Amino acid sequence: MEEFKITFLPENKSVHIDRGTDLLTAALKTSIHIYNSCGGEGVCGRCKVIVKKGDYITEGSGRITEIEREKGYVLACRTTPESDMEILVPEESMLGDLEILTEEIKAKRLAGLYTPVEEIEEERHKATAKIFKHGPLSTKIFLKLPNPTIDDNSGDADRLLGEIKKRHKEINIIQMGLSNIKKLPRLLRESGWEVTATIGNRNKTTEVVLIESGDRSKKNFGVAVDIGTTTIVAYLVDLDSQKVLGSKASYNPQVDFGEDVISRIIFAQHEKGLEKLHHAVIDTVNTLIDSLIKEVKLTLDDVTAVICAGNTTMTHLLLKIDPAYIRKEPYIPAVNFMPVIRAAEAGVKINPRGLLACLPCIGSYVGGDIVAGVLASGMDKIKDLSLFIDLGTNGEVVLGNKEWLMSCSTSAGPCFEGGGLKSGIRAMKGAIQNISIKNNLIKCQTIGDLPPKGICGSGIVDIISELLKNKIIDRSGKIKNNKIYNIRDSEGAKEIVLVEAKDSAINKDITIDENDIKNLIHSKGAIYTGIEVLLKEAGLKKSDIKHIFIAGGLGTALNIRSAINIGLLPDLPEENFVFLGNTSVAGAKTCLLSSEAMEAAETIANKMTYLDLSTSASFMNNYSAALFLPHTDIEMFPSVKKILNTV
Repeated sequence: MEEFKITFLPENKSVHIDRGTDLLTAALKTSIHIYNSCGGEGVCGRCKVIVKKGDYITEGSGRITEIEREKGYVLACRTTPESDMEILVPEESMLGDLEILTEEIKAKRLAGLYTPVEEIEEERHKATAKIFKHGPLSTKIFLKLPNPTIDDNSGDADRLLGEIKKRHKEINIIQMGLSNIKKLPRLLRESGWEVTATIGNRNKTTEVVLIESGDRSKKNFGVAVDIGTTTIVAYLVDLDSQKVLGSKASYNPQVDFGEDVISRIIFAQHEKGLEKLHHAVIDTVNTLIDSLIKEVKLTLDDVTAVICAGNTTMTHLLLKIDPAYIRKEPYIPAVNFMPVIRAAEAGVKINPRGLLACLPCIGSYVGGDIVAGVLASGMDKIKDLSLFIDLGTNGEVVLGNKEWLMSCSTSAGPCFEGGGLKSGIRAMKGAIQNISIKNNLIKCQTIGDLPPKGICGSGIVDIISELLKNKIIDRSGKIKNNKIYNIRDSEGAKEIVLVEAKDSAINKDITIDENDIKNLIHSKGAIYTGIEVLLKEAGLKKSDIKHIFIAGGLGTALNIRSAINIGLLPDLPEENFVFLGNTSVAGAKTCLLSSEAMEAAETIANKMTYLDLSTSASFMNNYSAALFLPHTDIEMFPSVKKILNTV
């Protein structure tokens, strides 16, 4: 088959591809990550590139404007080469360096005020009184075994197990694999009967995972991993001292095959699709682990346990389990409570006999990351009614207290990740994260204080709040005529220029139009309606909620006042809101260090009711009412009514 050389600029990376291979696939082969949210289906229009040289075939797309077409823009996923080509990937199409949240507790709270991390930790522990007994997924025990004699002729394995039982009476059941027994005779004698046994907590039993010569009891490490839809975060933890030795984060490269879980489930049905998705996440996890251990001069053999938390689809793809039936009625996953397995079975590279555990899932669209979040928040131990919200493409919501828990997942769409917006980007350096309007001037703050590249999730929440407060848009989201601001018509909708091309990093105007506002209204409406439906099912009112825990990357920069103003969050006292940061990795770390915590996670999963909003009769009625700023019924948002009446 004929091959063509494709060179991507400005990185100047080249790859040879067969005729018929699209440019998006070619970019992936060179490790150039081009923004796309539809898995290469030509729907999102985000993978725009500029053809500098070469012949090609491309499909027409309404996502490319006439001006862009004249400049050589095409959609990478819809374009195949007919010759060698040079392709320029513009700044707005590059994924760039994400601002990835690795912290367990982010210090920001209360509408932009900062509080020391230690204070929030102390506050949270006081509120929850949650203390889990130290008992990691794997524990190392140094043993000095009595030498065998004619009178003491116990078998080598029996002698080892007997000594463990003698020293740890709380251990009721011990299993030992054949591979360990085979190597035991020589190992015991060559080590002078001094060995270290690694004991694993595996599926309600204890197991001798590994036997090493000499005293290796202080060389025991584990990794807690958050398998997010967009990012993957890993902590290296000393399982003996309980200290976090380092953290690493990366894109989840599965974004190259689709931005949301539905796109990836569909891609998994393609030929070798599941294999590609599995290796994308496993290779990244292995790279993060390798980087972590090299920093502190360890070896892979020193890592004996890994715990992962992710949504239900991410957990399936991590383990290479077909997720097809998650999206088919009656929406049943292959597994919610995954047994502890050998890490090697899933392809995770640690000690060859090391263990891999996954936090339990609730249902098709509420997974182990939310169980980890509830565990980290402590809401399952609080008497008062609490609300947990994970803001992302899938907006998961949990309502409850120590007696009961109820959850749902709302299809919020990609707005909170910067998707579905004309100038939207993920939370990367140069992304506009906060916006204010003072003295008729629009002031933008970007991540890293760099020239603006686009608007991320928190930025879009801020700008719509500011536009509403300053009466530049009405409560339906329509832009009013206003001579003060740069307002113009674009493709049948009005748009506002936030940053002119000369001041941006992409040499293009950064704008927000009425379609962007409509998308955000639908997204915020889905989250708010999820909260409303849970309250209605429980027979409770918003005023009954005493604590609102916000998790996820958006929560690190979200302005609570702005979120209330647009009707994303309920109109409650701002001091009731607490940012928790990355609760998925926090909960995973807690379970890595404590079998008691893992049991608590399983209890949370067992007692949590999952409400499928697609079958909820009240969802659509409430959802329609939420498609207004802040809501059709302004009386539900008294503080916003006061602001709008006085501005």
